[in-house]
Amino acid sequence: MENFDRKKHWENIYQTKELKDVSWYQPTPETSLGFFKQFNVTKSAKVIDIGGGDSFLVDHLLDLGYEDITILDISAAAIDRAKQRLGKHAKKVKWIIADIATFKPTEAYDFWHDRAAFHFLTNEQEISTYIDTARQNIKPTGILVIGTFSENGPKKCSGIEIKQYSETTMTNKLKKSFEKLKCITIDHKTPFDTIQNFIFCSFRKL
Repeated sequence: MENFDRKKHWENIYQTKELKDVSWYQPTPETSLGFFKQFNVTKSAKVIDIGGGDSFLVDHLLDLGYEDITILDISAAAIDRAKQRLGKHAKKVKWIIADIATFKPTEAYDFWHDRAAFHFLTNEQEISTYIDTARQNIKPTGILVIGTFSENGPKKCSGIEIKQYSETTMTNKLKKSFEKLKCITIDHKTPFDTIQNFIFCSFRKL
């Protein structure tokens, strides 16, 4: 896996599969939107969606009136698809093509959201770098939300091994920099009628 080209892999996925043909397809990301409600995230808050690609979270956030949204994804093809879908509204969004493992933010965020990007980091150095990047670039009052496959979820996604988490393992991984607020588990039904069990945890900076 040392020579694995992560960007090439994801570009190929987004260039060859339709949106409804990927397991993470989710027209209404209710769990993610629920965290925005739970923490009363203001419409002017700086929001970043890690691995947002062509997910529908950005559509819903724009509909709700959020004004400062950044979408980061490793795949240019994924971002192009999202831009095409949003049309003229795409200009309201900041788009960043980058690998989160090496991402260097230029601003600080009030709300850092990650549904199923973090669990693709299986190298401990990359995991530590991700957590450091989040700590350094989330505002003192900011919120971090991470969703990954749980220990009852799949061990692979899109042909890649992932790192499963439980409430305990995720909390322990972030405890030096973040205080856990709440964890929930949810079942995501894929377009193929299979069930993927996720754990979502919210954190505040220490």
